[in-house]
Amino acid sequence: MSCRGAFARACRAGPFALGMLWRIVTNAQHVPAPLAVVAVTYSPGPHLGALLDSLEAATRQPTLMVCADNGSTDGVPQRAAAEREGVEFMATGGNIGYGAAINAAAAQLRARRGRGEIDQEFFLIVNPDVTFTPGSLDELLRCARSAPRAGAAGPRIEEADGSAYPSARELPSLITGTGHALLSGVWPSNPFTAKYKAGADMDTQRTAGWLSGACLLVRWEAFDAVGGFDERYFMYLEDVDLGDRLGRAGWDNLYCPSSVILHDQGHAANKASRVTVPAHHDSAYRYQRDRHPRWWQAPLRLALWGGLKVRGAVSLGRRQAHARER
Repeated sequence: MSCRGAFARACRAGPFALGMLWRIVTNAQHVPAPLAVVAVTYSPGPHLGALLDSLEAATRQPTLMVCADNGSTDGVPQRAAAEREGVEFMATGGNIGYGAAINAAAAQLRARRGRGEIDQEFFLIVNPDVTFTPGSLDELLRCARSAPRAGAAGPRIEEADGSAYPSARELPSLITGTGHALLSGVWPSNPFTAKYKAGADMDTQRTAGWLSGACLLVRWEAFDAVGGFDERYFMYLEDVDLGDRLGRAGWDNLYCPSSVILHDQGHAANKASRVTVPAHHDSAYRYQRDRHPRWWQAPLRLALWGGLKVRGAVSLGRRQAHARER
């Protein structure tokens, strides 16, 4: 037997050492490529560190976290990239919106996917205020891989009290969506909002009309087939629109309750209501307008636009008045 090259020293040490080295090399060749994880950051504070800490125990697969940053001023995403292995900072050039930031990150990652440097089947979208439970990402991957037509898969999202957030819903109809948009701020228990937020069975794996973008495992093939997120949505309803377009293209939105995450709902949005409230209403109008584009539906679009503008002004005024009282 010839002892040359990298195996020479192990070969001289004997068959046992040579066998150990062979097993190490063989195992190294089977290490899976990192799963790309995209988080849109905007001064995330301590939430980002908690997310990254929880990610380590969520999966046995290596990960590559990309912080698609929309203009953070707290320096947290930059420090995370400098101090942590497997974390990268990507400036988007400004506060370009949630879907646009994810699309920008996906565009940057696409070349790496082509070279086999990241997982070629899936990538993960996650809010920085999410924390994973141990093994939850592995379970989400298992669930998605068991369903070849799953264009997207979402976990069970739990609130602080352990209840399940209705993160897997049916697509909103015009009546339900409009009623929710107009009344939820002034009459939270209205029947339209109740129907809009109805999560059906949150304990059973099933398909849904759309899944929450707070944590979404996306199949690359499906994401590319529908052109990613619609960048006209600055924030809100971009996940509803994506779920609808995936369904229209023949893909499933798969809810996987065996995977559990925790989410600190709306911590960033609640601090910037002057931006988020109008954005919510603009997105609600855009979603319904795109699905009712015919000329004879113009009066409906006008009424919807006017109602949402009034509702937005009232909602913003209430929030600002409440903030002054505190």
